[in-house]
Amino acid sequence: MTDAIALAAALAGIREPWQPHRLATLNDQVDVKLVKLHGEFVWHTHPDTDELFLVVDGEVVIQLRDRDVVLGAGELFVVPQGVEHCPRAEREASVILIERTGTVNTGDAGGERTSELRELG
Repeated sequence: MTDAIALAAALAGIREPWQPHRLATLNDQVDVKLVKLHGEFVWHTHPDTDELFLVVDGEVVIQLRDRDVVLGAGELFVVPQGVEHCPRAEREASVILIERTGTVNTGDAGGERTSELRELG
């Protein structure tokens, strides 16, 4: 990567919710992804990696089995590896995800919401 990434322009290119797009990769080990969320996702875990949610715009609820974590713009939360969770956004929200390269968006749940990681552009 040799140029700065404008988040607003990158977000304008994302048409559908729950379709992560790679912004950058760090040390060939960690992906920084941009995604729009709307509605409820699926309950899932990532057995081998943590997942960081950083809300850029909107509000996201990270549902956990014992509580809900409500995030507004500028707030982040790390879901520890192996913790079952289900993101939800009543209105469209924009989120940066940071997770190990190769992490599948639906984790161990699979199913129709599983999406290949897309590249920006």
